[in-house]
Amino acid sequence: MTDAYDLADAARTEPPSAGDERATLTAFLDFQRDTFAMKCAGLTTAQLRARPLSSSTLSLLGLTRHLAEVERSWFRNALNDEARPGFWKHPDGSFAEFDADEADPDEAFGIWRRECAHARELVAAAPSLDVLGHLRPDGGQSWSLRWILTHMIEEYARHNGHADLLREHLDGRTGE
Repeated sequence: MTDAYDLADAARTEPPSAGDERATLTAFLDFQRDTFAMKCAGLTTAQLRARPLSSSTLSLLGLTRHLAEVERSWFRNALNDEARPGFWKHPDGSFAEFDADEADPDEAFGIWRRECAHARELVAAAPSLDVLGHLRPDGGQSWSLRWILTHMIEEYARHNGHADLLREHLDGRTGE
């Protein structure tokens, strides 16, 4: 791995201003995913692992691991009923669970990218946005693909705000 983590394709494509519902939702989700990649581009392993806010356990690498788990949970497990276990142990539900002190950025970003790609395939294969998914073990609550996509856009938008603040504290870079 190089000293600075390079996300060479960290660029965004604007969502369509006039598209159907699926195209619009998936484009906005990809826009948010791309925004997160841009927040992490060009940083060193030490910067990705850093927790620059003393009152928080957040790090960009921890967020990467969290987002990989969120992708897995909503798309593989809920939408596609795969019941795949998590990639990393996370016993207490906090960001400390995604401890990045020794984490490998190549592993984390590789898993995150694979989960995003698999999610895209699952969404493209779904016959409609009304397809329902269920989280196990009880499977009692149902969510439509429409809801899952909207939720994922919200999830990324919230964490991109966190990533923006972390990045600003790391090297002064803001925006986008």
